[in-house]
Amino acid sequence: MLLSDTLKQLLNILADGEFHSGTELAKQLAISRSAIWKQLQALADLGVDLIAITGKGYRLQHPLQLLNQQTVISQLAPLTQTLIQQLEIHDVIDSTNRHLLEQARQGASSGTVCVAEHQTAGRGRRGRQWVSPFGHNLYLSILWHYQNGPAAIAGLSLALGVAVVRALKQLGVDEVGLKWPNDIYCQQRKLAGILVEVSGESSGPCHAVIGLGLNFYLSPQQAETIEQAWIDIASVLGENAHQHRNHLLALLLNQLLPVIAEFEAKGLSHFVDEWRSYDCLKGQAASLYIGENRFDGTIIGIDDNGLIQLADPQGQIRTYASGEVSFRPS
Repeated sequence: MLLSDTLKQLLNILADGEFHSGTELAKQLAISRSAIWKQLQALADLGVDLIAITGKGYRLQHPLQLLNQQTVISQLAPLTQTLIQQLEIHDVIDSTNRHLLEQARQGASSGTVCVAEHQTAGRGRRGRQWVSPFGHNLYLSILWHYQNGPAAIAGLSLALGVAVVRALKQLGVDEVGLKWPNDIYCQQRKLAGILVEVSGESSGPCHAVIGLGLNFYLSPQQAETIEQAWIDIASVLGENAHQHRNHLLALLLNQLLPVIAEFEAKGLSHFVDEWRSYDCLKGQAASLYIGENRFDGTIIGIDDNGLIQLADPQGQIRTYASGEVSFRPS
């Protein structure tokens, strides 16, 4: 779905978070006051939070920066520019991952990237909904083809976590950690999540769609349905954090694409030590859920294959390939 040019122009005017009168908006867009009201209603229908005060006009509850293809491309490293084949920026989409899975079936190339201002059906692990307010967070998916089947890219999501941490540190986001297997934490709260979906032959050509959802700004109302401790970039970098949205997207692509492209050759061993240095679960009392089963103990860390190690109450260390970890930060 594409927004009309008028609606985009209105968003760009309001993006500064300042008040703009209806008369001023109508003049800038060369449309009537009643047409302005309809456009503002269209923004509200997208979930954009607006404040209206008589005598002052309209403003966004929180300023934003719309994604811009040329701005992002201008900040890509030379290697990234050779790896990226197409950068799609959608106004509204059901799911960036779902879109690229369909594109892969139609023959899309490695390095096809899909980003969206808003997802109507974004998903996290176990099919959970990913809260996706318009214009404030990052919803990013990357398609890549591999030759030797899913087993050859085991542990890819852990390596991608390392890449995301590198990008965040470049932006100046500190206290970043990784929660096994696919979450990025900051100040012991969830900042981002990775979802890797693999399709293809078991020991031959396959493709992976790597999805990343990252909280840039969430209002308390938008976050009401989130059932775990969360944080956003705005909480870390302050009220002007929105100005870095295109820049962070470029930083993420600069870090993610080389890891994705080289992973089949390098493997997880190239990233294990760095992943361990960001491990925010190590030493924590935790519960691991696998289906209906629950295993309590203390997280030891990950082994060389990226599997999680849990010491049970008797001190016996067990290794698990999958599951969901629940913990209370100490």
